[in-house]
Amino acid sequence: MKFDFSEVDLDRIIEMAWEDRTPFEAILFQFKLAEKDVIKLMRSTLKESSFKRWRKRVNSGVSQKHLKKRNPEINRFKCSRQKAISGNRISKR
Repeated sequence: MKFDFSEVDLDRIIEMAWEDRTPFEAILFQFKLAEKDVIKLMRSTLKESSFKRWRKRVNSGVSQKHLKKRNPEINRFKCSRQKAISGNRISKR
């Protein structure tokens, strides 16, 4: 499968896929990629060992990649401090 994303978008998708608290629904909302497409993209982009490590983490109890596994009190896609982190302001607290 060929993905037509810019390098910046591709990096962001991979970053979102690696983040434990970013659900697949957020990637679907932002990039129109379903979970199965994210898996295909990760398989074609990452080294085999990195892909296996990612899949193992996604399927573990640690990851909250699926909304069903997620705490129902969390109703956002981004960290509450995300705006504060921009511009490296968080390190100046």
